[in-house]
Amino acid sequence: MPTAARETLPWRARVPQIAHGIRRRVLEHTIAQNGGYLSQACSSAEVLALLYGHLMKLGPSQGPPTPPPFPGVPGGAHEHFNGGVYNGPKAPDLDRFILSPAHYALALYAALIEVGRLAPEGLAHFNQDGSSVEMIGAEHSPGIEVSGGSFGQALAQAAGIAAARKLRGDTGLVWVFMSDGEFQEGQSWETLMTSAFHKLDNLRVIVDVNGQQVDGRMAETMNIEPFAQKIDAFGWQVCPVDGHDIEALAAAAHSPTDRPLLVLAYTCPYQGIDIMQERGAKLHYIRFKDEAERQQYREVLAAMQAGEEA
Repeated sequence: MPTAARETLPWRARVPQIAHGIRRRVLEHTIAQNGGYLSQACSSAEVLALLYGHLMKLGPSQGPPTPPPFPGVPGGAHEHFNGGVYNGPKAPDLDRFILSPAHYALALYAALIEVGRLAPEGLAHFNQDGSSVEMIGAEHSPGIEVSGGSFGQALAQAAGIAAARKLRGDTGLVWVFMSDGEFQEGQSWETLMTSAFHKLDNLRVIVDVNGQQVDGRMAETMNIEPFAQKIDAFGWQVCPVDGHDIEALAAAAHSPTDRPLLVLAYTCPYQGIDIMQERGAKLHYIRFKDEAERQQYREVLAAMQAGEEA
């Protein structure tokens, strides 16, 4: 369905279409490039679709539909371009969005396309020399306001933004999307303590708990469970939910609270593309082992496209 027509649908009908589009676009790109962060799109599609399709209060995109080339580092003759403009103006009553795990950039770009904030042609520049549409998103990439750097740093930056907004009296919220692997980093826990101490009730975090990291299953590398109990002990309001249930996600994200809020969205890293189960635990980055496997994924893509046309 065209983006403009989709906007007229109730959010419960619109969000699943956006989520499907995210998976389909990332799969299409992964096949074309013989590799990509596909499992991240599978697990996060409903979360990103709900954020952009219902939860966040954003103004119109102020970014060019086709992203500009990378302008260089700020200063001197270079004009600094910030990817946050795709999320609209920084107005006191509007929300802000911070993407923390920068390797989810492709899923974010797909989400921006699905909601009409980025042109589909923008993905043609993905990971090209001189392009701002980076594989590992930075502050000049579409939809990305701050560079995550090492895992956990973006949450700290978001907390600073939330504290400043609270001091100014802004009514807009600060939304942060995170991955569960970021809680294997100490800075994430330091920020949880700081945010709770300063009662940043305008800070809302949704974590994609897909149980995966670069070395395989998190439970087998460095387990972070019992996750919810730990977050609660650090003074946050925590809501564990099924990350593919948009009703549960929306209800959790709208929970009334006088504390920072963290939604643990428990997800499946091959949701919607079951063939990925054949790869076992190594799902962090999908690269096809041969042309036969690549053809299997083409068949999955064809089925997804046929479903859209039905």
